[in-house]
Amino acid sequence: MARLFCLDSVMIDVVLRVSTLPPRSGDVLASERLITTGGGFNAMSAASRQGMTSLYAGRLGTGPFSDLARSALAAEGIVAPIDADADRDAGICVVLVEPDGERTFVTSPGSEATLDRRHLESLDVQSGEVLLISGYNVMYPGLAETVLDWVATLEGVTVAFDPATRMVDIPERNLAAMLARADWLLCNRDEATALTGLETPLDAAALLRKRDGLAVVVREGARGCVVTAPGIEPLEVAGFLTRVVDLNGAGDVHNGAFLAELERGADPVGAARRANAAAAVAVSFFGPASGPTREELDRWLKS
Repeated sequence: MARLFCLDSVMIDVVLRVSTLPPRSGDVLASERLITTGGGFNAMSAASRQGMTSLYAGRLGTGPFSDLARSALAAEGIVAPIDADADRDAGICVVLVEPDGERTFVTSPGSEATLDRRHLESLDVQSGEVLLISGYNVMYPGLAETVLDWVATLEGVTVAFDPATRMVDIPERNLAAMLARADWLLCNRDEATALTGLETPLDAAALLRKRDGLAVVVREGARGCVVTAPGIEPLEVAGFLTRVVDLNGAGDVHNGAFLAELERGADPVGAARRANAAAAVAVSFFGPASGPTREELDRWLKS
């Protein structure tokens, strides 16, 4: 199988389960807490658990958060080859999870923001391999230009792009450049609507395929997803019934499982079905990076 290089930043998630979001200047008691590795780790761990070799293409730092991230990466067999920032630690993200599983984020960047062209060129990404890029990688001035210039030089590499939660903050020229280079667009329903102005995922996927020449997955949560690719008209792939505990990282798990299954030789529809199942398993646990192993997912699908 090809290797997956993930540029989506690895950060530490401080996850708090709350009954409701606090009002401004208010306070609320968390009923459960978790400090764990998140961000790009969600997709990489999901792909790794499905048998795909994954490498972190971002930068860790020096300090307790980076140490926690390194331990988590190592436990999944994920390599982080870029040299560490000696002056700062990895960033953190505070995640507030409500009873219905919806989550709200507050992010404080760290060493992942110091990535430069020298670091990216040291990765030696080869033709035939897979690169996963997040909208966060092409949003911030300086880092965005570095990433876009580097990606434009890669030949024969399958580029998957997830625009992520803050897609509206990506400068238009950066978004256009990323969509022009991407092979796969992996997005959710809201992002597909923002990109096309169309409310229906089937219609949005069809327009993105026709207008931008993209193969597309539009995630719809419990409904599953819509997938379209060369030779495949936009098709709804049904989701699975599950107990929703925490939606944090569900889209990333879907991305990782989908890309891993494609690299195993599955067609996009089959890969989407398995990714739907992996995400359904993931949301039934508290915290991110809760995607199942290949064996666990096989058993779950048979149950």
